[in-house]
Amino acid sequence: MASRMFSKGVASLVILSSFASPSFAGGLERGGYNIDQLFDTGPFSFNSSAVYVAPQRKLKNVVDTDTNPTNPFTNEYGGGDLNGRPDSVHDTDGYWVPRVGFKAAIGDSVDCLADYSQPWGAHTNPGVNWAGANQNIETKVESDNYAATCSYKFDMGPGQFRIIGGGFYQEVSGFKERLVQDPSLLPAGFSGIGRLDLEGDGWGWRVGAAYEIPEYALRASLVYNSSVSLDNITGNIDLTHVLPVVGTRYAVSGSADLPDTLELKLQSGIAPDWLAFGSVKWANWSKLQVLNFCPATPTALQPCTDLDLLYKDGWTVTAGIGHKFNDQWSGAVSLTWDRGTSQGYGTQTDTWTVGTGVAYTPNDNVELRLAGVLGILTSGESGAVTYQGVTYGDDVSYSFGNDLVAAISADFKVKF
Repeated sequence: MASRMFSKGVASLVILSSFASPSFAGGLERGGYNIDQLFDTGPFSFNSSAVYVAPQRKLKNVVDTDTNPTNPFTNEYGGGDLNGRPDSVHDTDGYWVPRVGFKAAIGDSVDCLADYSQPWGAHTNPGVNWAGANQNIETKVESDNYAATCSYKFDMGPGQFRIIGGGFYQEVSGFKERLVQDPSLLPAGFSGIGRLDLEGDGWGWRVGAAYEIPEYALRASLVYNSSVSLDNITGNIDLTHVLPVVGTRYAVSGSADLPDTLELKLQSGIAPDWLAFGSVKWANWSKLQVLNFCPATPTALQPCTDLDLLYKDGWTVTAGIGHKFNDQWSGAVSLTWDRGTSQGYGTQTDTWTVGTGVAYTPNDNVELRLAGVLGILTSGESGAVTYQGVTYGDDVSYSFGNDLVAAISADFKVKF
């Protein structure tokens, strides 16, 4: 049997492991969704955390497979022959994932959580000096999520059952640059680089349930987060460095649906001062295939463009164990598998990570958690694929090996 003090000391490590792992998940996932703070004991808590992720993805054997120069009047956008440029490049940049939350108890039965997070994001930055610059020079996606979640709990059997519900508002923005035309074919001063800028927002909701038996440090929760419809994404395409004519910077619009997710989390005391935990999460990334963005009236000099993602659904499975060393120190270790979301196009293959963390609780009101994660981004290749009868990825092909990914995280919580 596990004591209540065991539950307070070790369960915090479950939170640490869960917020670090999603930073490696597929699709456009960064911090994902996390409402574990809702389960804090005590009337109030403030939580601030940050994760720094350093993926080391390197592309190699790069071949420019569409060497035609760009000619908008014949609907060709090959960007010229880039095979004289380097055939290997570092593709990824490190990034931060912040989160801030405030939880308050309302009476004995209701708990509410307000939090800010960055659930979605991406950043690839191979630069212009590689053979695949006609596919990507730099792509960046950022998000801001403002959420409110409440739960109502009541006694059931030896523990408590909790009903969970809430909503969130998201703002998403980003850009992509690629080499639209070989600058050697352009007048002096034209780089040949085109840029797409976009932004949009939307609303979502969540619903779930949980069951807890504090004496055994037992908790089981199942939470569904809805899709977020970005129905009015707006932005512009800038081709002023590509075509020496007037009117090559113009407005575009489109839409996209960010994925709905379903996550099951489990934890239980298994011996005095020992806790086992695990989770399984599904993310509906197959919603994002080919995203089209067009001006009000497309022309040869003001064409549509698209973002080719071609994702499949993501799965994340985590298992771990935690141990309370004394009243102030606890530790945990976890293993996580993320199924890759790429389907022969892109670099998002399976990821395996090992996480370790420690929690320091000098008193009942303060918690400090530190963690490190090390993992493998598995190997693969990217090239032409067919979706709904149309070929994508026939501009560049490349491969990549097993690459490292690492992260560090810090979390500070005050309960009062």
